[in-house]
Amino acid sequence: MFGQVERDMAGFMLTRSGDDYPPALAELFALARSAEGDERSTGRYPVVDVAEAWELRSMLEVTAPGVELGYETHDRARTAFLVHPDGSWARASAEWTDPPEVHQGGPRRLWTALERIRNRLNAEGSLPLLGARVRITPDGVCHLSRGKWRASMGDR
Repeated sequence: MFGQVERDMAGFMLTRSGDDYPPALAELFALARSAEGDERSTGRYPVVDVAEAWELRSMLEVTAPGVELGYETHDRARTAFLVHPDGSWARASAEWTDPPEVHQGGPRRLWTALERIRNRLNAEGSLPLLGARVRITPDGVCHLSRGKWRASMGDR
């Protein structure tokens, strides 16, 4: 099956439920709120509510399928949380548009992946997901491509 991602906002959402449905990542969110992490750094871009930034969220979901997002504000303080079923997590906190203090743990660096996406958006003015060619193979894997960019989603 072949197609193309429309150049319009849309999204995917999990609709199934039952005994085999992935449990909420509440424990990982709790860890992300308080842990120091394996890596601490200063982020390049201000904290953003990724769930409300459609292009960023879509690209992050393709880059790290299964990622879940959280965001809080208190006065001018903003904190974003990213967690993944593989045990990865990230927390970025800052005042308003200041560079954030970033804490990350687990096998992936989720905030680093997000910053790569934001860098590409700033450098190119758009992200490759919109307008990407799509090929879905019989095993259910969705293969995306646009120019030199490639990604695959789904069970293999």
